[in-house]
Amino acid sequence: MLTDRTTLAQFLIEERRRYPHASGDLNGLILNVALACKAIANRVAMGELGATLGVPDVAAKMCFLRATEWGGQVAGMVSAEMAEPYHMPAQYPKGKYLLAFNPLEGASNIDVNAPTGSIFSILRAPHPGTDPGPTDYLQPGAEQVCAGYAIYGPSTMLVLSVGTGVHAFTLDRTVGEFVLTRPDIRIPTTTTEFAVNTCNQRFWEPAVRRYVSECQAGSAGPRGKDFHMRWVASLVAETHRILTRGGVFLDPRDSRDPANPGTLRQLYEANPVAFLVEQAGGAASTGRQRVLDVTPKHIHECVPVIVGASDEVERIQTYHQEHNDPATAFPLYRTRGLFLATA
Repeated sequence: MLTDRTTLAQFLIEERRRYPHASGDLNGLILNVALACKAIANRVAMGELGATLGVPDVAAKMCFLRATEWGGQVAGMVSAEMAEPYHMPAQYPKGKYLLAFNPLEGASNIDVNAPTGSIFSILRAPHPGTDPGPTDYLQPGAEQVCAGYAIYGPSTMLVLSVGTGVHAFTLDRTVGEFVLTRPDIRIPTTTTEFAVNTCNQRFWEPAVRRYVSECQAGSAGPRGKDFHMRWVASLVAETHRILTRGGVFLDPRDSRDPANPGTLRQLYEANPVAFLVEQAGGAASTGRQRVLDVTPKHIHECVPVIVGASDEVERIQTYHQEHNDPATAFPLYRTRGLFLATA
């Protein structure tokens, strides 16, 4: 019965009671985002039956805009599907928050009936009640007041944090409500599971090559234990697996485009995932620094991302600090090679 479960609205009300001076605007915005995710979940569930509804990611963007623009909580938005920031229509009041989102991350997975998701981040507007400029969004991820994602798989789940841990809500379609099913999620500090796209190995830095090769070497290698590799090609799915059973996910810096070192957009992909993972006791790094400490230079800037079990993320960051010279073409001379050069 629904009365046996805590709904998303009830959870948010309880959180708000901890802050007597809160206006409730954040709760209202989160509930509107949840409404958008319900609508997207319905469209995604239709699969090819929904082909007449238009391009999936564009339709998902419109779900976010229509669900959140009217409520008076948001001053402006940025999205993966919009080149420029979105200004609120003149008939709606402008609020005190900024919303950044990817409405349908992993959209290519729809063709093969694999998980997709939506990711969002909420920041405070520097100038509430006015149209924000592009620079107003350029805040480090540590400034987020809320972050989360919805995953559209066998069940639809909304996972979010308002800075007091990470909590997962499952959509009960019989009543149309998200209900709390996994409170206070924690990520184990160690793991034997990693996720990375090894097709890009030739472009990686030596530190990442070293880490992945050690994992692949298994119990006979320097790590002394066997690892399992996973790859879903969806940031939401990779993050959800880490929050469910642990692990580490790498979308590392590579050499294909020196001006664009990563593939994940910082504001509405890397930052919300890093916020969630840290809130669950994990770590998030670019390989060189904490993801949440990076200040973006433009709204669609990309960064390398390594997130998950804290011990593994710290190890990879240490490898970047210890030895990250350009890789040689001769395997015998690489790190831990047969003829390891000495200083």
